[in-house]
Amino acid sequence: MQETKPVERRERARLVIPSRSDLLLRNFTELIGGPMGRRSAPGVIAPGFFTVDRVLVLLTVLAALAGILVKNHCRVNGWDSPGQFYATCYSDFPELFRNRGLGDGAFPFVTPGKFFEYPVLMGFIAGATALLVPGSGVDDSRILAYFDINATLIAAVWIVTVLITARMTSRRPWDAAMVALAPGIILAGVINWDMWAVGLLAVGMYFFSRNKLVLAGIFIGLGTATKLYPLLILGAIVLLALRTGRIRGFLVTSGAAVAAWLAVNVPVAMLNPEGWKYFYQFTEDRPAGYSSPWFAYNLVAGRVGWQPLQAEAINALALDLFVLACILIAVLALTAPRRPRLAQLVFLIVAAFILTNKVYSPQFVLWLIPLVALARPRWRDFLVWQAVEGLHWAAIWLYLGQATSGGVAQHNIDMPYYVLAVVGHMVATAYLMARVVWDIWDPGYDVIRRHGMDDPHGGPFDGAPDRLRLDLRQPAASVLPWRKERTNA
Repeated sequence: MQETKPVERRERARLVIPSRSDLLLRNFTELIGGPMGRRSAPGVIAPGFFTVDRVLVLLTVLAALAGILVKNHCRVNGWDSPGQFYATCYSDFPELFRNRGLGDGAFPFVTPGKFFEYPVLMGFIAGATALLVPGSGVDDSRILAYFDINATLIAAVWIVTVLITARMTSRRPWDAAMVALAPGIILAGVINWDMWAVGLLAVGMYFFSRNKLVLAGIFIGLGTATKLYPLLILGAIVLLALRTGRIRGFLVTSGAAVAAWLAVNVPVAMLNPEGWKYFYQFTEDRPAGYSSPWFAYNLVAGRVGWQPLQAEAINALALDLFVLACILIAVLALTAPRRPRLAQLVFLIVAAFILTNKVYSPQFVLWLIPLVALARPRWRDFLVWQAVEGLHWAAIWLYLGQATSGGVAQHNIDMPYYVLAVVGHMVATAYLMARVVWDIWDPGYDVIRRHGMDDPHGGPFDGAPDRLRLDLRQPAASVLPWRKERTNA
């Protein structure tokens, strides 16, 4: 039954309920009495203690505990090879605590002669959490304490990310349950500090959605100082700025992001230039990393006798393919019949970066999960993608157990099966990209725009008319800024 009261008399907007709007979840609710009835008014009637936010926090806490249980074998028996691979409980925290001097008091980018292969802010997080570990030296109890401290802080960042995601799409807060319950975060959330970058980007996107551009830029810059990928959001912002003519949104946000990044990096580059440059040199010189398409190609090449790709060739090919993908995304953004949403473009750019990059660490799946919840909150596609990523997550540990530790054969998988898992991850990610592209080209498939919303994450671009839209089939029908001005004259 449609709402008949005047808009100005409503105190709250109705929420979109997953059991009504998502066919997969609707079927699951048959176990608990079926979907919520049409006569209920979620978002209008007070829910009591169990608000959306509180339920999401509870779900995230339960998921975080599940993530710790996944690592419990190593928490009890230690992080030793090959056991940490076969028990799928590997984490970078113990390795870096032992081998980068963190356990002996070294602080990344501050202690002379110590090098850290991650961006500056991630190094500060690694060093600051090491200072919280009681005692001195490197022993099993301190390694466990270091892991637990970082896991606890990551759980807190995870909760913030979930709540921020829920607030970005006001009528669809339940989409954040994808982030709260994501199998990818449960399995890979405490492998490294990537969740910090994910949380900083989420906060930056939230402030952008609220037109607080300086704050948005600051958090995007801090996210880039933690992991480079948050910088990619500026590509989506500049495309929407071109399409709408609202260039100020890009200039203010990018200016604040650059200032925040410089504020973190310049002091370190001045005080310790060799330590600061090490991350960028390491990234450029390293060979193809595990689970990248380039690594999979080299494995196959070694088996069949082809010429393997070296780091220099991989760098050039990866950059060329990523630039080509960005050009195609730009063409889509400027030619689609309706302006794409910000989250859709950010997802496409980050996914393209992941597919072309020369490294795909298991925790990189975290980068995409909040973006999927904002760009295409469809549970069926989300769970299928996560299932494929889960298979890849298991395959890489079984492969590493054999490749790096000479583990017993009964626990190993042969190289072709590992390559198939890498291909499966790439196909599943590419499928999500294709679905997002379809939603952009035909907004009737976009579940967010079905409820009278334009771009709830778009900030200054939300509801903006086109100033630049190219029609490749009928160039005369293109929307061009100078054409509009000439008509007004």
